[in-house]
Amino acid sequence: MIDESTERRIEITIPPEYAGTRLDKTLAELLPDYSRSRLKQWLTNGDLTVDGGSPAPKTAVAGGEAVRLSVPETPHDAEVEPERIALDIIYEDDSILVLDKPAGLVMHPGAGNRDGTLQNALVAHDPALAALPRAGIVHRLDKDTSGILVVAKTFAAHKQLIEDLAERTVKREYEAVAVGVMTAGGHVDAPIDRHPVDRKKMAVREEGREAVTHYRVISRYRAHTHIRCQLETGRTHQIRVHMAYARYPLLGDPVYGRRLSVPKDSSEAFAGALRGFKRQALHAATLGLTHPATGEAMQWSAPRPADFEQLLAALADDAKTHGL
Repeated sequence: MIDESTERRIEITIPPEYAGTRLDKTLAELLPDYSRSRLKQWLTNGDLTVDGGSPAPKTAVAGGEAVRLSVPETPHDAEVEPERIALDIIYEDDSILVLDKPAGLVMHPGAGNRDGTLQNALVAHDPALAALPRAGIVHRLDKDTSGILVVAKTFAAHKQLIEDLAERTVKREYEAVAVGVMTAGGHVDAPIDRHPVDRKKMAVREEGREAVTHYRVISRYRAHTHIRCQLETGRTHQIRVHMAYARYPLLGDPVYGRRLSVPKDSSEAFAGALRGFKRQALHAATLGLTHPATGEAMQWSAPRPADFEQLLAALADDAKTHGL
């Protein structure tokens, strides 16, 4: 039985039937609101004790041990300062927050981006999020990718959403504009890992982690295709890497794209629209998941941002002008 004398103190006695079981497995089963890696971290730093000590995670339990957990009051990311940055919140309850991220907003602090990030904004929106890893962010969008994402507001929700992502039960659909005219949709099943030379980039590599992207055509233009992509996996830069690998890189992608080529006989306005689109043409349009607390199936959509709409309008006008 778990005794929570305060919101952040948990005491539990290991039942005798767990005798002989590894400690880390036992803790994961008895404290399912927290991930095994987080429990291991707390065990190592003394926030979690077993009979007053910090035994190795692989230690076999005897049964009857007293487990005490003090969830750290110090924020997990104490160095992240709260900043009042406007958030376009689509949905929020006690367990999750769903928002529409604008292009240009970095997800969390890092080298060269110590502030002005989504994580700074989340901590300002709800100070309790500071206690969660990266303020509850469970999946990323690149800085210059717009669209929808979910944030966990509790440890239990964080753990469940990460498990759901790993089990591929979270639906994520994107819209993109690719360079080249596709005849049909398809899929890319190619493992992704760090680029062997440029460690800031990702690449398709035989020894990489499994990565699968499905895509289908929405509209075709003279030299571009508006597509919808659905992720089975969630590797870094996955859509950008996979579409470049398929020889349909995303328009405006500064890392994996081609040098801008303006179709022949383009108007000045159309050429200017292409040159003026300064980011990868990628938008996270739809998110579907099972609510981590209620078990309810939920889905949300984020409208295409103005720059994406303007790009599509320019592509459509150019196609119409040339009889397509």
